[in-house]
Amino acid sequence: MSLSGSQILVKALEDEGVKTIFGIPGGQVIPLYDALYDSPMEHILVRHEQAAAHAADAYSRVGDRVGVCIATSGPGATNLVTGIANASMDSAPMVAVTGQVPTAAIGTDAFQEAFILGISMPLVKHSMQARCIDDIPRMVKDAFFIASTGRPGPVVVDVPSDLQKASGEYVRPSAPCSAYPGYSAKPIEDLSRMDEAARLIREAERPVLIAGNGVNISRAFAELREFSEKLSIPVTTSLLGKGAIPDDHPNRAGMMGMHGHAAANRAITNADVIIAVGSRFSDRSTGKLAEFARKASVIHIDLDSAEIRKNVDADVWLIGDAARVLKLLTSEAKGGDAAARKAWLERIRAFERDEPLCRKTSASEVHPWQILDAMDDILKSEAIVTTEVGQHQMWAAQYHKALHPRRFVTSGGLGTMGFGIPAAMGAHYARPDLPVVCIAGDGSAMMNIQELDTYARYGMPIKVFVLDNGCLGMVKQWQELFYHERYSSTIYSRRPDFVKIANGMGVEGFYADRPEHVHSVIEQAVNVPGPALVHFVIPFADDVSPMVPAGESLESMIFPN
Repeated sequence: MSLSGSQILVKALEDEGVKTIFGIPGGQVIPLYDALYDSPMEHILVRHEQAAAHAADAYSRVGDRVGVCIATSGPGATNLVTGIANASMDSAPMVAVTGQVPTAAIGTDAFQEAFILGISMPLVKHSMQARCIDDIPRMVKDAFFIASTGRPGPVVVDVPSDLQKASGEYVRPSAPCSAYPGYSAKPIEDLSRMDEAARLIREAERPVLIAGNGVNISRAFAELREFSEKLSIPVTTSLLGKGAIPDDHPNRAGMMGMHGHAAANRAITNADVIIAVGSRFSDRSTGKLAEFARKASVIHIDLDSAEIRKNVDADVWLIGDAARVLKLLTSEAKGGDAAARKAWLERIRAFERDEPLCRKTSASEVHPWQILDAMDDILKSEAIVTTEVGQHQMWAAQYHKALHPRRFVTSGGLGTMGFGIPAAMGAHYARPDLPVVCIAGDGSAMMNIQELDTYARYGMPIKVFVLDNGCLGMVKQWQELFYHERYSSTIYSRRPDFVKIANGMGVEGFYADRPEHVHSVIEQAVNVPGPALVHFVIPFADDVSPMVPAGESLESMIFPN
């Protein structure tokens, strides 16, 4: 049966199990959208292509499927780039389908032409462009395979518009192609130093496990808990590892890093063995590398061999899937000094008591922790929480109790303002059975606030909590602490009326600026059947605390508040 290239593309997407797509039509994807008209796949029409990419990214993180977004050529494709980069930095499997000018016009500077393959090349696992209609089924099959196997990441599929209109037959490939240079679906596994790793762990008196994003990607939650519980080892997490172990687990030691929990940073600083699982040791996690965990031997477990000794000079490494390696290591490393481990856990509890998170109160002002505590109390910590980027992101990471894995969704490596509001859409479509809340700041909320209209059009029951301190808070905090309070271009001269903005886009809005109203206003928003936004006014003076100054060691924490 003869089909158009667009029909073949749609059929190939359907055969990959795609249920939801985020995108915007444009000139060079009109044929594709015409084919989508007859497809059972649900297309979510967003207001900006960047939002489509962030939604697809979050869809993949929360669910068990590759996220898919579509944009037209030129500016449509380039608007995806930030979202592609974000997915790349955070290892999220995503396929970005872009339209392209007709084959004969490529290279002529045709209207809305952009070389998206070259533009995206440093940001993707692979990019590919169809040169004939027969390429399309193979490209789709391979794109999903590459995006989802090994260390996940984004793939770009570029389809010229003339090929979308051409006719041909759809033959589904039986297997993905294996001819991509430099790509292996089965990453190298090297467990040759298992005995050495097990010996270091058995002999350790003050071991600490770092759970990174690789634990979430591998879904190694049960193995992580078994390892921690059987060997009595406390667990710290990176920002993207939050939720890998429940925040109420007795062995949890908190989030490490620049704005991590003080107890986690003290634990890392005083450990004699570090077992890092699926962590790339980013600068925000480690602080000054030369002084990171100076008293400890480091065991690094990662699926991607390129991460080994890239940032931290590990003493022992094990290359492989986190779940498999942890399971083997639990058996091999059993034993150790039980009394010493118990004393070590008690010492970490003492760190928590001595340097707790700031929970200041005032009669007339709402403080960030009060919002997050009330949210957890009302939603029983069952919600998926997405965040924008800034101070509110760090407050969410510090105070929100994540009791389940893959329900805290944030931009880690790229730190993308504008991520949270569209990410909440992807989270909702991945898990429509769960409530979804986006924590935003007044600065980052405005980056993609147009997607409130998308919430309203589709009746998405997403709740957005805007924490408004009238400034670009994280940059303001740095200017306050390190630039003599020279607030250059960080303080807004007026506050937008977020309730009116929400109402104007069909979203119910609420306002709170006093602590006694926080609980009730969140309850009202949660009880709205569709989308809702709460505008919270918080103090300009509130800072994220603790903080490790840039270039300093984790033990050099300061406590601004």
